Amino acid sequence: MSTQAILLPLFVEVLLTFGLMFGMMYHRTSSLRRKEVRLSDIAMREPNWPYLPTLFANAFSNQFELPVLFYVLTILEYITRHADFIFVVLAWIFVLLRVMQALVHVIDNNVSRRGAFYGLGALVLFAMWIIFMVRILLGLP
Repeated sequence: MSTQAILLPLFVEVLLTFGLMFGMMYHRTSSLRRKEVRLSDIAMREPNWPYLPTLFANAFSNQFELPVLFYVLTILEYITRHADFIFVVLAWIFVLLRVMQALVHVIDNNVSRRGAFYGLGALVLFAMWIIFMVRILLGLP
């Protein structure tokens, strides 16, 4: 597999993370400008942000949970030269599920749908790790 094919899903996940961060920054700044919240209300990380900035902040924070394992796996797959078509397909499925979860998180925050996307993504990532571990431990290509 080419470097671009292997790393493109990771790049999309990184862009998703930055997109959520910029959305969080925009909504927080807007809330401060509209005086929906005062700096003293949030100075010590108190949970006093209005609803929309909180949605984006939670979605942004969520990108530092499962995706960290995805980043590590992608790097390991690349440096050990084990990244193949199956890895790339599963990587895209994982990233698309992350995008869907993030969209649900910031649009309507439907916990059931959001949780389903999270759970499916976790299963895909788990399968990716199992495949990688088996290949490494058994010395498979």
